[in-house]
Amino acid sequence: MSSIIVPPIKSQGIKTKLIPWINDLVLSSGITLDSQWIEPFFGTGVVGFNSPIRGNHIVGDTNPHIINFYRAVQNNEVTTFTMRAYLEQESRLLANSENDGYAHFRKVRDRFNKQYSPYDFIFLSRAGFNGMMRFNRNGQWNVPFCKKPNRFSPAYITKICNQIDNVARVVRGKQWHFSNTSFVETIQQAQPNDIIYCDPPYWGRYVDYYNGWTEQNEHQLYEALLNTKAKFILSTWHHNDYRKNEMINRYWGHFNITTRDHFYHNGGKIENRHSVIEALVFNFDPSEKHSVLQEKQLNIFD
Repeated sequence: MSSIIVPPIKSQGIKTKLIPWINDLVLSSGITLDSQWIEPFFGTGVVGFNSPIRGNHIVGDTNPHIINFYRAVQNNEVTTFTMRAYLEQESRLLANSENDGYAHFRKVRDRFNKQYSPYDFIFLSRAGFNGMMRFNRNGQWNVPFCKKPNRFSPAYITKICNQIDNVARVVRGKQWHFSNTSFVETIQQAQPNDIIYCDPPYWGRYVDYYNGWTEQNEHQLYEALLNTKAKFILSTWHHNDYRKNEMINRYWGHFNITTRDHFYHNGGKIENRHSVIEALVFNFDPSEKHSVLQEKQLNIFD
């Protein structure tokens, strides 16, 4: 892979820098490149858009705004041209708004919470604080405004439009199926020769997710993956400098695990910005190289 497709949707915990590691494990699974890709926690889409798999991509997410946005890109309802015109107009209104743009941000937020426009969705995700995507219990956008001069500069608008164009090249006219469904429903569509990739919210850490995440959800995910006949890869965290992920011993230690150090910029506070040992959990026998790596890395808690 010569370059990584960066999606137009941003969120904390995005896996952009982990794509080569994930894809290496996908390629070691023994499935063919024409197999089917199943992704029940699509999120920003960065892993799916960079997947080496050429077959059907069945992706789901409980966040309807993510699914609606990518469907709109796939159906040519959101294009680089329409998004550029929209962002240029909103940029002017933001610059001329009171309180350093906050008045207009609030107007767009209130409009989105009534109409759910995919254009407003992108605006809010790029104008909100620290790239967060958060909703309240009523499903309304709930991220504060990030006051920054010239927030939507011409270069920044071009960057967003280029990202939309790159994603459009992947999903338009091809075998991509987007659905606003639960992770259990998406996983149940997997067949024996498919591969499932899961990137659920990380239990025990900050949960920036549409419906939240509980220990019961973690157990449901474990049961769904335990019973699937497909191969799967699950992203989670293993430990950090302060504590370890209790779910590893409770559930995920029943499968193969490989780990690596990764640094996340999570939250506005400096204490939330530190490295974490990222883990990939999987249910197949990879190459010998991966098996040796797994054994060495998991000795940390022996």
